[in-house]
Amino acid sequence: MCGIVGYIGVKEKRNFLLDGLKELEYRGYDSAGIAVLKDGEITSFKATGKLNNLATKTKDFTSVDFGVGIGHTRWATHGKPTEANAHPHWGEFSYIIHNGIIENYKELKNELLNDGVKFLSQTDTEVAVHLFEKNVKELGDCFKAFEQTVAALHGAYAILLICKK
Repeated sequence: MCGIVGYIGVKEKRNFLLDGLKELEYRGYDSAGIAVLKDGEITSFKATGKLNNLATKTKDFTSVDFGVGIGHTRWATHGKPTEANAHPHWGEFSYIIHNGIIENYKELKNELLNDGVKFLSQTDTEVAVHLFEKNVKELGDCFKAFEQTVAALHGAYAILLICKK
């Protein structure tokens, strides 16, 4: 089962997220990733295999002062255990992590493909970030767009999303 962790505050986000993900290791996972929003920019890292691989990739990354961070350990339900399928997934201005299953992702993905959206992964999660961004563009309001996105997703899940807007 996937695990998600989030943080809002002034502490070092990398350490908080990695420590939180370490607490979830007992669930099993095939990849892990983090994304941090600080000063209007989002930085993300992904790694397959053990959490140590992600820790090594992020060893030089720091994020003190106010910011938002999200972290994820993935247990494959859609797609092979690759970095492309690891979370977080992103669109043009948003990053998302997700635990659970979006049962109607195929229908939503087909609609988004018809709109010209390009997908990088085989996951149901990536559908949610692209749908959110489509809704932001139509509604001009991130909170309303997130509400509309969640209303369109069928299944049992939890989502953390960060957005530059």
